[in-house]
Amino acid sequence: MAKVELKQPIVEEIKGYVANAQAAVLVDYRGLTVAQDTELRKKLREAGVVYKVYKNTMLNFAFKGTEFESLANDLNGPSAIAFGMEDATAPARILAECAKTMPKLEFKAGVVAGTYYDAKGMQIIATIPSREVLISKLLGSLQSPITNLARVLNQIAEKQA
Repeated sequence: MAKVELKQPIVEEIKGYVANAQAAVLVDYRGLTVAQDTELRKKLREAGVVYKVYKNTMLNFAFKGTEFESLANDLNGPSAIAFGMEDATAPARILAECAKTMPKLEFKAGVVAGTYYDAKGMQIIATIPSREVLISKLLGSLQSPITNLARVLNQIAEKQA
């Protein structure tokens, strides 16, 4: 078998992730212990994030012609990639959380909702809460004035009675 035929299934696998991903985050994982890497993978898997290590050339081939093509400039040295399938901010949020206890884990770059971010930008993206949290905050802020009005009207009714 030729080398190209061996690599093609891997590139197709990456293309499958790229086609369904809302976000992709490149990280440098050099220096992580096996235990740290296992913990990181577990947290990412629980959040529905696909975390893989591929050769940079294969990632480069898979990114061509997609919104993730801008990551090609950051494919140098060992790289791991985290694909956010359901929540666009989950990969950055979880990786940043893990980086607090694993200082060797560093952001390289990422693409979230079609927009390229460098390492500093990814740190900012990591501070954005999940979609569910944002929706609950919105509902809480919408519900708050109505609840306060009901309390005031109830107190007025109690005073008059």
